[in-house]
Amino acid sequence: MKLDKELFHPSHPQHKLKIEYTEIPFRCDGCKEAGMGLKYKCDACDFDLHKACALAPSMITHHFYKKCEFRFHSNTPGPAMRVCDACRKDVLGFVYHCMRCGFDLHPCCANLPHCLDDGERNLYLSLRVSSTCLRCGGKGLGWSYRSDCKNYTLHVSCVKELLAESWQAICLNLDKNKVRDIQTRIPSLGGTMQSHHRGRLGKVERCCQIAGSAVRIIISAILGDPTAIIAAVVGGFIAK
Repeated sequence: MKLDKELFHPSHPQHKLKIEYTEIPFRCDGCKEAGMGLKYKCDACDFDLHKACALAPSMITHHFYKKCEFRFHSNTPGPAMRVCDACRKDVLGFVYHCMRCGFDLHPCCANLPHCLDDGERNLYLSLRVSSTCLRCGGKGLGWSYRSDCKNYTLHVSCVKELLAESWQAICLNLDKNKVRDIQTRIPSLGGTMQSHHRGRLGKVERCCQIAGSAVRIIISAILGDPTAIIAAVVGGFIAK
């Protein structure tokens, strides 16, 4: 799809927004979530929108919720705090909301691909967790990505937490030891997995390697630009 180089957006009527590509994390002024890659920006006002937020259609459907019609809202509908049903994070800005069923989706979550390819295997978006998440060890609520072999699962919310930790390290310019702590989070899943799979260390190690690769590509999708370049850039702060 060909993208407009410039556009007016009702959330920022003062100036046109220009499309640009960045490998520096930013906070979207629409949904208030993290972003990277393609965005629409006003340089004069330091105003940024995810591509998904800038080009959000007024109404969408989603195959997970076949009875729902999600309408776009620039602010949270109603007085109560709302939570995205995909990532279980608070809705602080732009959102898709189904009035009939009460479901909410961040624009980038609504655009998460059904299938991701990390170069070696496929990762499938799932509405319900059928196996425990490698990050938190639980099932819980919210969407997840699972491997095509169904041997491991990662919550979208857990990957967002890893992203937030790495982003803090980048933005606050933490010392190398702090960054190194974050970089080892995915390999450290091995300790948790070993306690559940004693005598099967080879399988645990392979699963941890797969998890590190999966996290990088899932982060790309969460940031609104599922490309291998973004995965590699952010992955350097997440796992080795």
